[in-house]
Amino acid sequence: MDMTLDDPLYGVLLDGRYRVEQRIAVGGMSTVYRGTDTRLDRTVALKVMHPSLAGDGDFTARFIREAKAVARLAHPNVVNVLDQGADPRAVFMAMEYVPGRNLRDVLRDRGALSVRAALDVLEPVLAALGAAHRAGLVHRDVKPENVLITDTGLVKVADFGLVRVLEGADSTATSATETGQLMGTVAYLAPEQIRQEPTDQRVDVYAAGILLYEMLTGARPHTGENAAQVMYRHLHEDVPPPSRTAPAVGPELDAIVAAATARDPRARPWDAVELLASVQRARRSLPAAQLDAEPPASTRPTPVHSPGEATAVIERVPALDRTSVLEVPPELLPPVRPAVNDDPPRGLPGPSRRSPFGRRPLIWSAVLVALLLLVGGVTYALSNAVYATVPSVLGQSREQAAATLDEDGLHGSYSEQFSESVQAGQVISTDPGVGTKVRKSDAVKVVLSRGPERVPVPDVTGRSAADAAKALADARLTAGASTEVFSDTVPKGSVVSTEPAAGGRLSPGSPVALTVSKGMHLVPDVKGMSKEDASRALQDAGFVPEIAGLIPIGKVSGQSPAANTPARQGATVTITVSLF
Repeated sequence: MDMTLDDPLYGVLLDGRYRVEQRIAVGGMSTVYRGTDTRLDRTVALKVMHPSLAGDGDFTARFIREAKAVARLAHPNVVNVLDQGADPRAVFMAMEYVPGRNLRDVLRDRGALSVRAALDVLEPVLAALGAAHRAGLVHRDVKPENVLITDTGLVKVADFGLVRVLEGADSTATSATETGQLMGTVAYLAPEQIRQEPTDQRVDVYAAGILLYEMLTGARPHTGENAAQVMYRHLHEDVPPPSRTAPAVGPELDAIVAAATARDPRARPWDAVELLASVQRARRSLPAAQLDAEPPASTRPTPVHSPGEATAVIERVPALDRTSVLEVPPELLPPVRPAVNDDPPRGLPGPSRRSPFGRRPLIWSAVLVALLLLVGGVTYALSNAVYATVPSVLGQSREQAAATLDEDGLHGSYSEQFSESVQAGQVISTDPGVGTKVRKSDAVKVVLSRGPERVPVPDVTGRSAADAAKALADARLTAGASTEVFSDTVPKGSVVSTEPAAGGRLSPGSPVALTVSKGMHLVPDVKGMSKEDASRALQDAGFVPEIAGLIPIGKVSGQSPAANTPARQGATVTITVSLF
């Protein structure tokens, strides 16, 4: 049952403005309510910090940081933050209310998704994360509970509660309260977060890879009875190919999951924008049959209640699925190197004791070590002179990319391609990818964005509908909805106009609506009508009636032009009225 009525905040007016109405979700750090902004009379979502945490300065600062960080993002796939405030009862945030469900609800109801449905969710998630990454923000809590799907199918990313600013911020692995603790959701933690190493936006890439695997298979790749077991698997086990569970997935998405969830962050795509580009390339290569193939029945969940049975409005999130402070077992942390002890252990000869074989073997050993160091040093120097590691130039302009490559002794060859997600003039990708060693003599292929591709609508007015459809196809557009209208100037079956009009610009494949001529208006049949009714019918049809007859007081006995004859609007129609 809905426990909202038992909530002490039910009906409360926060900050004298926001009325709490219904509890929506309960998380590890906060509770989300539906409420009303009484000043603007609109529905909002109210994220309220748990009272037990409100007195903690670190949690309060993190909560406020989330509000400020998300307020910087103006993106259609990010839940907008409208206000942030506090009063004696709560620290809260007012956000855009998104009617619908979260991805966890969808996966719980449907199990695995088709490839097309999974990518339809993943692409806007990556677009939102990409906007955050390019703004210098890392989400750090990407999971199905934080992916909202509106009633109209719009996907939005929510809950930037663990957000971190990349530039000028501490780059510790997590929001750890002390060594051995981290904050997050264990099923989606990247290995470097668990090891408490420096992190960047690639932790979101890792979590997005887990998210894709879960959508394609209906299950998470790493599970366990407790958080420690799940952490161990993140550190020591690769994410299996989703095709092992869902054969329709294919090698293209297997490769994307493997790259996104690589345990070494250097092997992952640099950020969500680069991962999004890979996903879009994969989608274009997949046939419709593979995109729409239904996942195996075994990946669909078993209903836990009868059809029509009422379910609880509020479902508490299982412990392992919550965003919370996690204890990292010491054995999972990197070992601490012991201090050097110059004194030899007892029972072993000290440095002053002579070897029974004399000092010559020690001399040869020293010479051998020196030679090895010399060879290694020369090899390393030659390697640095010949090879370099490709730096990240993603999102940079051509001039910035050239300067970045030049700093590492590299040069680029530049090409352009259209992109819906990367601003014109910025780098989309490099070949070889970021972190790859290349010869300094070889050019790094740098792809720059030309911005979204748009093609002009051709002028097809006056052409037949079939010819117009062909002309649109030649222009890489499609014929959309068709409507018919009468026309005095355009022959029947020919195009009167298009929407958008000729010269308008659309993305390739977009539909263009056609208005097709039905020809001239047809003269209505008014025989047998009274003079008045016939005149009214002709006027309503756009014609000018003219009365003829010796005594025009009876019924219409004839008309010219004849009934159903095509005629221009405004033409005169003569009606003959007889006495009988």
